Amino acid sequence: MDEGLTTILLEIERAVQQARTMPMSSSVLVSRAELLELVEQARAALPDQLGRADELLAGADEVLVSASAQAEQIVAAARERAAELVSSDQVAVAARARAQEIETAAEATAQRLRHEADDYCDRRLADFEIDLGRVAAQVQAGRAKLAGRLAPGD
Repeated sequence: MDEGLTTILLEIERAVQQARTMPMSSSVLVSRAELLELVEQARAALPDQLGRADELLAGADEVLVSASAQAEQIVAAARERAAELVSSDQVAVAARARAQEIETAAEATAQRLRHEADDYCDRRLADFEIDLGRVAAQVQAGRAKLAGRLAPGD
């Protein structure tokens, strides 16, 4: 409330409190002219007060609309960020799962290749063993022949 309107209302209150009481009654005698003058002053101050109140309410409405829009933007941004985090988390989970699959497949392939290499080496060594057995047999046969020629008395 404006200081002027407050002052006017205090003046009206003072006029009523200081008015003379009527004998044997709670009614008081007040100066009509004085009270009407104060009421007229209050009435004159009210449009100004109402204008200021309307301005304050309009300003409050603007602040409320702005704050509401800001709150909606913040909530939308938070939801978007949450979706990004969930999405990136899902991507990371999928990537870890895919990496595990690739690692498992690579280990299986490496194990298979080791087994195939060992099997190949074993077959080659078996072939060499057979070939060496033949060579050893030939060497023994050749030595036996030579031994027969080297024997005294031939």
